[in-house]
Amino acid sequence: MKTIAIANQKGGVGKTTTSVNLGACLAERGVRVIVLDLDPQANSTSALDFNPGDFPSIYQSLIGGGRVADLVRSSKYENLSLIPCDMDLAGCEIEMARDDDHLVRLRNLLAPFKETEVADYILIDCPPSLGVLMTSALAAADELIVPLQCEYFGLEGLSKIVGVHQQIKASGANPNVVLEGIVMTMADSRTNLSSMVINDVREYFPEVTYETVIPRNIRLGEAPSYGQTIIDYAPSCSGSVAYRALADEFLRRHS
Repeated sequence: MKTIAIANQKGGVGKTTTSVNLGACLAERGVRVIVLDLDPQANSTSALDFNPGDFPSIYQSLIGGGRVADLVRSSKYENLSLIPCDMDLAGCEIEMARDDDHLVRLRNLLAPFKETEVADYILIDCPPSLGVLMTSALAAADELIVPLQCEYFGLEGLSKIVGVHQQIKASGANPNVVLEGIVMTMADSRTNLSSMVINDVREYFPEVTYETVIPRNIRLGEAPSYGQTIIDYAPSCSGSVAYRALADEFLRRHS
C-alpha cells in the first residue's frame, strides 16, 4: 500500500478536487483507493457524500490512538473508501505541536495499517498550510503530488512546497519521500498566462510534471455539492475526461 500526499500550502488550487476525482478514476479502473481527509474543512469527506462528524475521524486516532482500520468507511463507489475528517482536527495542530513526536505520529499510526494491504493507495488530502498536519503528511508519505494552479502566484507557491519537501527529507523525518508529480490545474485555454505557467513548470520540472492538464471547468466545482465525483456527476465533461486521463498517466508511472 503506497501513501501519496496531495499537498500545496496555497488554498483553492485543486487539492481536494484532485484527491477525490483521481481516487474515483483510479477506483473505476479497479484500483483500491482510500482517501484520507486531513483537512479540517472536511471537503473530501462531504465530497464523497459523508456528513463531517457523523463518524470517528483521523483526529481521534492522532490524539488518542486506536486503529486506523476502524476509521475506514466504504463510499458508494466500488474500490473507493474514506478516512473521514471533521472540524475537531483544527485543534489537533496545537495539541500535536506540544509533543516531541508530532512530525512522525501520523507515519507511525499508518505503518501497521499499510501492512494490511487492504488498498493499493492512500491519497492524503492535505490542508492549505505549512503547519503540523501538512508536514506530518509529508513525513508519512511515500510520494508527493502537488496540484498547481495555472497562475503566477502558483509558481511562488510551488517553490515553497518543494522547499518543505526537501526539508522533510533532510531532517531525517522521511528521507525517502519522492516528489512524484506536479499536476497543473484550473488551466484556461483562452489565456496566454496558463500556457506560460505550464511551460515554465515543465521547463524546471520536466521529469515530474504531468502531461495531463486539468482545465477550469464549472462541473468540477458543482459536483461536490451533490456528494458526487466528476465521473458520476458529469461523466462526459472536460473535467471528467481530464481526470480519467490523469488516472491513466498515474498508472503508467506506477506500472
